Amino acid sequence: MGRTLLDKIWDAHTVRTEEGGRTVLYIDRQYIHEVTSPVAFAGLARRGVGVVHPDRITATVDHNIPTVDQHLPIAEPQSRHQVETLRANCARYGIEHFGMGDPRQGIVHIIGPELGLTQPGMTIVCGDSHTSTHGALGAVAFGVGTSEVEMVLASQCILQGKPRAMRITVDGTLPSGTEAKDIILHIIARITASGGTDHFIEFAGEAIRSLSMEGRMTVCNMSIECGARGGMIAPDQTTFDYLRGRERAPQGEAFDAAVARWRELYSDADAHFDREYRFDAAEIAPMITYGTNPGMGMAVDAAIPADADPKALEYMGFDAGERLLGKPVDYVFVGSCTNGRIEDLRRFARLVEGRRKAPEVTAWIVPGSKAVEAAAKAEGLDRILAAAGFELRQPGCSACLAMNADKIPAGKYCVSTSNRNFEGRQGPGARTLLSGVAVAAAAAVSGRIADPRELFGFPPDD
Repeated sequence: MGRTLLDKIWDAHTVRTEEGGRTVLYIDRQYIHEVTSPVAFAGLARRGVGVVHPDRITATVDHNIPTVDQHLPIAEPQSRHQVETLRANCARYGIEHFGMGDPRQGIVHIIGPELGLTQPGMTIVCGDSHTSTHGALGAVAFGVGTSEVEMVLASQCILQGKPRAMRITVDGTLPSGTEAKDIILHIIARITASGGTDHFIEFAGEAIRSLSMEGRMTVCNMSIECGARGGMIAPDQTTFDYLRGRERAPQGEAFDAAVARWRELYSDADAHFDREYRFDAAEIAPMITYGTNPGMGMAVDAAIPADADPKALEYMGFDAGERLLGKPVDYVFVGSCTNGRIEDLRRFARLVEGRRKAPEVTAWIVPGSKAVEAAAKAEGLDRILAAAGFELRQPGCSACLAMNADKIPAGKYCVSTSNRNFEGRQGPGARTLLSGVAVAAAAAVSGRIADPRELFGFPPDD
């Protein structure tokens, strides 16, 4: 029997299998940030243990930092302390650290791929659930807890049970006006927020292959929102072209040799998957969520299902059977490790160009890294945004989660390109509606939930 892509990478990194079946798995790279690393470093210090491979650890600040006035000290004491603690721990153990002001700083799941640190065939962990993003490049990448962060710092290995394998195939071509975020929201709405539990998902099919690397990262980023351990896409020419010339990727002949190895990273034709799903891209529409988990989603022009969770609807202030089109919006957030890449900012700027932000909407347009910020300015996206009444902020996790100053007030509605709409995720009492960039842009200029296909008149080749 053939092997899946998960099998090939997992087996190549297995140090040994423990009694009971758990694997001692070697980790190629660990990413760390200011929130989940302090306790892990404290554990090392308490035990008198060092970091075994500091060159395989990469640190950045993202969750707690402000997205304006980053040249000033962080005002919130706890956030400032966590950021300073990460810097001190990295200095102590010789770990590369991208602090505020560093041109390579950014959201941890954005800087890894854009620097070329994330590569096909790797095993990657981070004390952050959306580590699944890196699987878009053909890696086995998953989030871990603080004790496991410490384990990898001390040993470069982790003790894990091997997940089951799932394949989700999306056939055909995406309709005009839809994007990668709509694919994954559509999938989660169909299989539910627990449909991928205990599995690692490999995404396949024409619609997946047609995505850019940035779109693939969006899909894999949200694979955990259906309960999966992670998501991945087999590397192909799109992957290789994306990595070529990046700062930390192999260079010259070494890159060509790496590509030769990476071409072997695919699931065999006779590989067994424990579960399979198949979707038709033609059925995917611009999506929006109506409830309090990412599985509570629907087409933007649809009606809330009659069997929707009453508790979720009460929190959101909606009723079963009603449509969301025309509902007023208070905030719009474009950013996060899901949709904070340069492609996302280009799409938003192109859609709002020549229009004006609705006066009643507060909009936060947040690049995912300093490199994205620099590219946006070099391309004049900041000027397009300013002319339409928007401000390009500075990099950080921002309004994805209520760990920094960018919080949504209680009772307010936010159309968000981030990844979670749990109760209080964007602030106590905040009401989050997840969407792709186009739906967010439509809300930002109209002041209400709108169908981007109707508002923007997407061309057939979009």
